[in-house]
Amino acid sequence: MSQSPGLLLTILAFALVLGPLIFLHELGHYLAGRWFGVKIDAFSIGFGRELFGWTDKSGTRWKFSVLPLGGYVKFAGDLNPASVPDPAWLELPPEERARSLQARPVWQRAIIVAAGPVTNFIVAIVILAGMAMAYGVDATPATVGLVQPGSAAAVAGIQTGDRITSLGGRDVATFSDLASFTVMRPNERVAVSLLRNGQPLQIAVTIGALKQKDRFGNESKIGRLGIGPGAPALRKVGLLEAPAAGVRATVEALQGTVDGLGQIITGRRSVEELGGPLRIAKMSGETLSLGTPYLIWFIAMISINLGFINLLPVPLLDGGHLFFYAIEAIRRRPVPPHVQEWAFRGGLAAILALMVTVTFNDLGAFGVWTTLRGLIG
Repeated sequence: MSQSPGLLLTILAFALVLGPLIFLHELGHYLAGRWFGVKIDAFSIGFGRELFGWTDKSGTRWKFSVLPLGGYVKFAGDLNPASVPDPAWLELPPEERARSLQARPVWQRAIIVAAGPVTNFIVAIVILAGMAMAYGVDATPATVGLVQPGSAAAVAGIQTGDRITSLGGRDVATFSDLASFTVMRPNERVAVSLLRNGQPLQIAVTIGALKQKDRFGNESKIGRLGIGPGAPALRKVGLLEAPAAGVRATVEALQGTVDGLGQIITGRRSVEELGGPLRIAKMSGETLSLGTPYLIWFIAMISINLGFINLLPVPLLDGGHLFFYAIEAIRRRPVPPHVQEWAFRGGLAAILALMVTVTFNDLGAFGVWTTLRGLIG
Protein backbone atom coordinates (compact mmCIF):
# COMPACT_ATOMS: atom_id res chain seq x y z
CA MET A 1 0.00 0.00 0.00
CA SER A 2 1.42 3.37 -1.05
CA GLN A 3 1.96 6.13 1.48
CA SER A 4 1.12 9.76 0.69
CA PRO A 5 2.81 12.65 2.53
CA GLY A 6 -0.38 14.72 2.26
CA LEU A 7 -1.21 17.93 0.42
CA LEU A 8 0.02 20.41 3.04
CA LEU A 9 3.40 18.70 3.42
CA THR A 10 3.73 18.53 -0.37
CA ILE A 11 3.05 22.26 -0.75
CA LEU A 12 5.46 23.08 2.07
CA ALA A 13 8.22 20.91 0.63
CA PHE A 14 7.69 22.31 -2.87
CA ALA A 15 8.06 25.85 -1.52
CA LEU A 16 11.19 24.86 0.41
CA VAL A 17 12.75 23.29 -2.68
CA LEU A 18 11.84 25.57 -5.56
CA GLY A 19 11.46 28.96 -3.87
CA PRO A 20 15.04 29.37 -2.58
CA LEU A 21 16.53 27.87 -5.76
CA ILE A 22 14.67 30.30 -8.00
CA PHE A 23 15.67 33.19 -5.76
CA LEU A 24 19.34 32.19 -5.75
CA HIS A 25 19.36 31.61 -9.52
CA GLU A 26 17.98 35.08 -10.17
CA LEU A 27 20.22 36.54 -7.46
CA GLY A 28 23.20 35.30 -9.49
CA HIS A 29 21.99 37.31 -12.50
CA TYR A 30 21.24 40.30 -10.28
CA LEU A 31 24.63 40.43 -8.52
CA ALA A 32 26.55 39.98 -11.78
CA GLY A 33 24.48 42.73 -13.38
CA ARG A 34 25.10 45.10 -10.47
CA TRP A 35 28.82 44.25 -10.56
CA PHE A 36 29.02 45.48 -14.17
CA GLY A 37 26.89 48.55 -13.53
CA VAL A 38 23.74 47.45 -15.36
CA LYS A 39 20.50 49.08 -14.22
CA ILE A 40 17.99 46.49 -13.01
CA ASP A 41 14.33 47.34 -13.45
CA ALA A 42 12.77 44.39 -11.64
CA PHE A 43 13.55 41.29 -9.57
CA SER A 44 10.53 39.00 -9.49
CA ILE A 45 9.76 35.71 -7.82
CA GLY A 46 7.01 34.35 -10.05
CA PHE A 47 5.40 35.56 -13.25
CA GLY A 48 2.31 37.52 -14.12
CA ARG A 49 0.49 40.08 -12.02
CA GLU A 50 2.37 41.45 -9.00
CA LEU A 51 0.97 40.46 -5.62
CA PHE A 52 3.18 42.72 -3.53
CA GLY A 53 6.62 44.31 -3.64
CA TRP A 54 8.77 47.36 -3.02
CA THR A 55 11.22 49.58 -4.90
CA ASP A 56 14.73 50.04 -3.53
CA LYS A 57 16.97 53.12 -3.72
CA SER A 58 18.57 51.97 -7.00
CA GLY A 59 15.16 51.81 -8.71
CA THR A 60 14.81 48.03 -8.74
CA ARG A 61 11.29 46.74 -8.14
CA TRP A 62 11.41 43.66 -5.89
CA LYS A 63 8.15 41.74 -6.21
CA PHE A 64 6.26 38.52 -5.74
CA SER A 65 3.95 37.61 -8.62
CA VAL A 66 0.87 35.45 -8.94
CA LEU A 67 2.45 32.46 -10.75
CA PRO A 68 5.26 31.21 -8.47
CA LEU A 69 6.72 28.67 -10.94
CA GLY A 70 9.84 30.64 -11.79
CA GLY A 71 11.22 34.14 -11.62
CA TYR A 72 13.20 36.71 -13.53
CA VAL A 73 15.49 39.72 -13.40
CA LYS A 74 14.58 42.43 -15.92
CA PHE A 75 17.54 44.56 -16.93
CA ALA A 76 17.39 47.99 -18.54
CA GLY A 77 17.27 47.40 -22.29
CA ASP A 78 15.20 44.22 -22.02
CA LEU A 79 11.93 44.00 -23.93
CA ASN A 80 10.45 41.47 -21.49
CA PRO A 81 11.34 39.25 -18.50
CA ALA A 82 13.02 36.74 -20.85
CA SER A 83 15.71 39.38 -21.57
CA VAL A 84 14.77 39.64 -25.23
CA PRO A 85 16.62 42.78 -26.42
CA ASP A 86 14.36 45.80 -26.79
CA PRO A 87 15.02 47.53 -30.16
CA ALA A 88 14.07 50.83 -28.51
CA TRP A 89 17.11 50.75 -26.19
CA LEU A 90 19.07 52.77 -28.75
CA GLU A 91 16.56 55.60 -28.34
CA LEU A 92 17.22 55.94 -24.62
CA PRO A 93 19.11 58.98 -23.35
CA PRO A 94 22.89 58.38 -23.46
CA GLU A 95 23.22 58.05 -19.68
CA GLU A 96 20.42 55.47 -19.45
CA ARG A 97 21.58 53.64 -22.58
CA ALA A 98 25.06 53.25 -21.07
CA ARG A 99 23.52 51.41 -18.08
CA SER A 100 21.47 48.98 -20.18
CA LEU A 101 22.36 45.32 -20.62
CA GLN A 102 22.72 45.70 -24.39
CA ALA A 103 25.40 48.39 -23.95
CA ARG A 104 27.69 46.01 -22.06
CA PRO A 105 30.50 44.18 -23.94
CA VAL A 106 29.50 40.70 -25.04
CA TRP A 107 31.77 39.04 -22.46
CA GLN A 108 30.08 40.94 -19.63
CA ARG A 109 26.62 40.02 -20.92
CA ALA A 110 27.71 36.38 -21.09
CA ILE A 111 28.90 36.44 -17.48
CA ILE A 112 25.65 38.07 -16.33
CA VAL A 113 23.56 35.44 -18.12
CA ALA A 114 25.73 32.50 -17.01
CA ALA A 115 25.73 33.68 -13.38
CA GLY A 116 22.26 32.20 -12.76
CA PRO A 117 23.05 28.58 -13.72
CA VAL A 118 26.51 28.85 -12.16
CA THR A 119 24.88 29.88 -8.89
CA ASN A 120 22.72 26.74 -9.04
CA PHE A 121 25.81 24.58 -9.43
CA ILE A 122 27.54 26.39 -6.56
CA VAL A 123 24.51 25.77 -4.33
CA ALA A 124 24.67 22.06 -5.16
CA ILE A 125 28.42 21.91 -4.55
CA VAL A 126 28.03 23.56 -1.12
CA ILE A 127 25.20 21.20 -0.13
CA LEU A 128 26.97 18.06 -1.32
CA ALA A 129 30.25 19.18 0.26
CA GLY A 130 28.43 19.58 3.57
CA MET A 131 26.85 16.15 3.24
CA ALA A 132 30.25 14.64 2.46
CA MET A 133 31.60 16.13 5.68
CA ALA A 134 28.58 14.95 7.68
CA TYR A 135 28.27 11.42 6.29
CA GLY A 136 31.53 10.69 4.46
CA VAL A 137 31.90 9.46 0.88
CA ASP A 138 31.73 5.96 -0.53
CA ALA A 139 35.12 4.26 -0.65
CA THR A 140 33.89 0.73 -1.35
CA PRO A 141 36.08 -0.65 -4.15
CA ALA A 142 34.32 -1.95 -7.28
CA THR A 143 35.33 -5.50 -6.40
CA VAL A 144 32.67 -8.16 -6.82
CA GLY A 145 31.81 -9.65 -3.45
CA LEU A 146 28.96 -11.86 -4.68
CA VAL A 147 27.21 -12.77 -7.92
CA GLN A 148 23.51 -13.62 -7.91
CA PRO A 149 22.79 -16.87 -9.76
CA GLY A 150 21.06 -16.29 -13.08
CA SER A 151 21.78 -12.55 -13.03
CA ALA A 152 23.17 -10.49 -15.91
CA ALA A 153 26.63 -10.67 -14.34
CA ALA A 154 26.46 -14.45 -13.92
CA VAL A 155 25.38 -14.95 -17.55
CA ALA A 156 28.26 -12.74 -18.73
CA GLY A 157 30.79 -14.71 -16.67
CA ILE A 158 31.65 -12.12 -14.02
CA GLN A 159 33.08 -13.84 -10.95
CA THR A 160 33.54 -13.12 -7.27
CA GLY A 161 36.81 -11.28 -6.74
CA ASP A 162 36.78 -9.52 -10.11
CA ARG A 163 37.76 -5.84 -9.88
CA ILE A 164 35.71 -3.85 -12.38
CA THR A 165 37.69 -0.91 -13.78
CA SER A 166 35.33 0.47 -16.46
CA LEU A 167 31.82 0.08 -17.83
CA GLY A 168 30.93 1.17 -21.33
CA GLY A 169 34.26 2.98 -21.57
CA ARG A 170 33.61 4.98 -18.38
CA ASP A 171 36.12 4.55 -15.54
CA VAL A 172 34.83 2.99 -12.33
CA ALA A 173 36.57 3.77 -9.04
CA THR A 174 34.02 2.72 -6.42
CA PHE A 175 31.03 0.45 -6.18
CA SER A 176 28.74 3.49 -6.17
CA ASP A 177 30.24 4.51 -9.54
CA LEU A 178 29.31 1.08 -10.82
CA ALA A 179 25.78 1.30 -9.43
CA SER A 180 25.22 4.83 -10.81
CA PHE A 181 26.16 3.65 -14.30
CA THR A 182 24.09 0.47 -14.37
CA VAL A 183 20.93 1.86 -12.77
CA MET A 184 20.43 4.19 -15.75
CA ARG A 185 20.92 1.48 -18.41
CA PRO A 186 18.41 -1.38 -18.13
CA ASN A 187 18.65 -3.86 -21.03
CA GLU A 188 21.72 -2.14 -22.52
CA ARG A 189 24.71 -4.14 -23.69
CA VAL A 190 27.98 -2.63 -22.54
CA ALA A 191 31.67 -3.52 -22.48
CA VAL A 192 33.16 -4.36 -19.08
CA SER A 193 36.87 -4.03 -18.30
CA LEU A 194 38.02 -5.87 -15.19
CA LEU A 195 40.97 -7.36 -13.41
CA ARG A 196 40.83 -11.07 -12.59
CA ASN A 197 43.70 -12.39 -10.51
CA GLY A 198 45.64 -9.30 -11.54
CA GLN A 199 45.12 -9.92 -15.27
CA PRO A 200 43.08 -7.50 -17.44
CA LEU A 201 40.00 -8.96 -19.10
CA GLN A 202 37.24 -7.57 -21.29
CA ILE A 203 33.77 -9.03 -21.55
CA ALA A 204 30.35 -7.82 -22.69
CA VAL A 205 27.27 -7.83 -20.49
CA THR A 206 23.61 -7.06 -21.11
CA ILE A 207 22.50 -5.17 -18.01
CA GLY A 208 19.38 -6.64 -16.47
CA ALA A 209 16.16 -4.72 -15.88
CA LEU A 210 14.24 -4.59 -12.63
CA LYS A 211 10.85 -2.97 -12.07
CA GLN A 212 10.52 -1.62 -8.58
CA LYS A 213 7.93 0.31 -6.58
CA ASP A 214 8.79 2.57 -3.67
CA ARG A 215 6.79 3.18 -0.50
CA PHE A 216 4.84 5.97 -2.25
CA GLY A 217 3.72 3.74 -5.10
CA ASN A 218 6.10 5.23 -7.70
CA GLU A 219 7.19 2.63 -10.26
CA SER A 220 10.50 2.72 -12.12
CA LYS A 221 12.63 0.44 -14.25
CA ILE A 222 16.28 0.33 -13.30
CA GLY A 223 19.36 -1.50 -14.53
CA ARG A 224 20.84 -4.23 -12.37
CA LEU A 225 23.96 -6.36 -12.87
CA GLY A 226 23.18 -8.69 -10.00
CA ILE A 227 26.42 -8.27 -8.07
CA GLY A 228 27.21 -7.12 -4.57
CA PRO A 229 30.26 -5.47 -3.01
CA GLY A 230 32.61 -6.81 -0.43
CA ALA A 231 32.75 -4.97 2.88
CA PRO A 232 31.23 -1.47 2.48
CA ALA A 233 33.59 1.39 3.31
CA LEU A 234 32.98 5.07 4.01
CA ARG A 235 35.81 7.62 4.00
CA LYS A 236 35.65 10.66 6.24
CA VAL A 237 35.99 14.03 4.52
CA GLY A 238 37.56 17.05 6.18
CA LEU A 239 36.88 20.73 5.61
CA LEU A 240 39.68 21.20 3.10
CA GLU A 241 38.70 18.20 1.00
CA ALA A 242 34.94 18.87 1.16
CA PRO A 243 34.76 21.35 -1.78
CA ALA A 244 36.44 18.84 -4.09
CA ALA A 245 34.06 16.13 -2.90
CA GLY A 246 31.13 18.47 -3.58
CA VAL A 247 32.40 19.18 -7.09
CA ARG A 248 32.84 15.47 -7.83
CA ALA A 249 29.34 14.65 -6.61
CA THR A 250 27.87 17.52 -8.63
CA VAL A 251 29.68 16.42 -11.80
CA GLU A 252 28.49 12.83 -11.29
CA ALA A 253 24.88 13.99 -10.82
CA LEU A 254 25.15 16.24 -13.88
CA GLN A 255 26.53 13.33 -15.87
CA GLY A 256 23.50 11.27 -14.86
CA THR A 257 21.18 14.06 -16.02
CA VAL A 258 22.93 14.26 -19.39
CA ASP A 259 22.79 10.46 -19.73
CA GLY A 260 19.07 10.41 -18.98
CA LEU A 261 18.29 13.19 -21.45
CA GLY A 262 20.38 11.47 -24.10
CA GLN A 263 18.48 8.23 -23.58
CA ILE A 264 15.15 10.02 -23.97
CA ILE A 265 16.32 11.76 -27.15
CA THR A 266 17.55 8.49 -28.66
CA GLY A 267 14.42 6.60 -27.63
CA ARG A 268 16.11 4.26 -25.15
CA ARG A 269 14.06 5.78 -22.35
CA SER A 270 10.42 6.83 -22.46
CA VAL A 271 9.51 10.51 -22.79
CA GLU A 272 6.99 9.79 -20.04
CA GLU A 273 9.87 10.03 -17.57
CA LEU A 274 10.13 13.77 -18.18
CA GLY A 275 8.57 15.58 -15.25
CA GLY A 276 7.57 19.14 -14.49
CA PRO A 277 6.54 21.27 -11.51
CA LEU A 278 3.74 18.95 -10.39
CA ARG A 279 6.04 15.95 -10.23
CA ILE A 280 8.72 18.01 -8.49
CA ALA A 281 6.09 19.01 -5.92
CA LYS A 282 5.08 15.37 -5.46
CA MET A 283 8.68 14.22 -5.07
CA SER A 284 9.42 17.14 -2.72
CA GLY A 285 6.67 16.07 -0.35
CA GLU A 286 7.73 12.44 -0.48
CA THR A 287 11.38 13.33 0.14
CA LEU A 288 10.56 15.62 3.07
CA SER A 289 8.52 12.83 4.66
CA LEU A 290 11.67 10.68 4.63
CA GLY A 291 13.61 13.24 6.66
CA THR A 292 15.46 16.54 6.39
CA PRO A 293 18.76 15.06 5.05
CA TYR A 294 16.87 13.51 2.13
CA LEU A 295 15.20 16.85 1.35
CA ILE A 296 18.54 18.69 1.45
CA TRP A 297 20.02 16.15 -0.98
CA PHE A 298 16.94 16.51 -3.20
CA ILE A 299 17.39 20.31 -3.24
CA ALA A 300 20.95 19.79 -4.50
CA MET A 301 19.71 17.50 -7.30
CA ILE A 302 17.00 19.95 -8.36
CA SER A 303 19.54 22.80 -8.29
CA ILE A 304 21.82 20.83 -10.61
CA ASN A 305 18.95 20.11 -12.99
CA LEU A 306 17.81 23.74 -12.89
CA GLY A 307 21.29 24.92 -13.81
CA PHE A 308 21.62 22.32 -16.57
CA ILE A 309 18.22 23.02 -18.14
CA ASN A 310 18.89 26.76 -18.20
CA LEU A 311 22.15 26.17 -20.08
CA LEU A 312 20.46 24.31 -22.93
CA PRO A 313 20.85 26.34 -26.16
CA VAL A 314 17.14 27.10 -26.41
CA PRO A 315 16.12 30.72 -27.07
CA LEU A 316 14.45 32.31 -24.03
CA LEU A 317 16.64 30.20 -21.72
CA ASP A 318 20.03 31.38 -20.48
CA GLY A 319 21.73 28.93 -22.82
CA GLY A 320 19.95 30.48 -25.80
CA HIS A 321 21.28 33.93 -24.91
CA LEU A 322 24.77 32.49 -24.46
CA PHE A 323 24.47 30.85 -27.89
CA PHE A 324 23.67 34.22 -29.49
CA TYR A 325 26.52 35.87 -27.59
CA ALA A 326 28.92 33.20 -28.88
CA ILE A 327 27.81 33.92 -32.44
CA GLU A 328 28.18 37.65 -31.80
CA ALA A 329 31.70 37.14 -30.46
CA ILE A 330 32.67 35.17 -33.57
CA ARG A 331 30.98 37.52 -36.08
CA ARG A 332 31.98 40.63 -34.11
CA ARG A 333 28.47 41.97 -34.48
CA PRO A 334 25.12 41.03 -32.93
CA VAL A 335 22.73 38.53 -34.48
CA PRO A 336 20.20 40.51 -36.57
CA PRO A 337 17.07 41.45 -34.57
CA HIS A 338 14.67 39.69 -36.94
CA VAL A 339 16.67 36.45 -36.59
CA GLN A 340 16.58 36.73 -32.81
CA GLU A 341 12.86 37.44 -32.91
CA TRP A 342 12.06 34.30 -34.88
CA ALA A 343 14.44 32.26 -32.73
CA PHE A 344 12.74 33.47 -29.56
CA ARG A 345 9.34 32.64 -31.03
CA GLY A 346 10.56 29.14 -31.84
CA GLY A 347 12.03 28.81 -28.35
CA LEU A 348 8.75 29.88 -26.81
CA ALA A 349 6.86 27.31 -28.89
CA ALA A 350 9.33 24.59 -27.85
CA ILE A 351 9.06 25.49 -24.17
CA LEU A 352 5.25 25.56 -24.31
CA ALA A 353 5.23 22.16 -26.03
CA LEU A 354 7.57 20.80 -23.36
CA MET A 355 5.36 22.22 -20.60
CA VAL A 356 2.30 20.52 -22.11
CA THR A 357 4.21 17.23 -22.32
CA VAL A 358 5.55 17.30 -18.76
CA THR A 359 2.18 18.41 -17.36
CA PHE A 360 0.54 15.46 -19.14
CA ASN A 361 3.19 13.18 -17.65
CA ASP A 362 2.80 14.74 -14.19
CA LEU A 363 -0.95 14.19 -14.21
CA GLY A 364 -0.27 10.59 -15.16
CA ALA A 365 2.09 10.28 -12.19
CA PHE A 366 -0.77 11.47 -9.97
CA GLY A 367 -3.00 8.74 -11.46
CA VAL A 368 -5.39 11.16 -13.21
CA TRP A 369 -5.47 9.31 -16.52
CA THR A 370 -5.91 5.91 -14.87
CA THR A 371 -8.83 7.29 -12.87
CA LEU A 372 -10.45 8.80 -15.97
CA ARG A 373 -10.08 5.54 -17.89
CA GLY A 374 -11.75 3.74 -15.01
CA LEU A 375 -14.65 6.21 -14.99
CA ILE A 376 -15.11 6.06 -18.75
CA GLY A 377 -14.79 2.29 -18.84
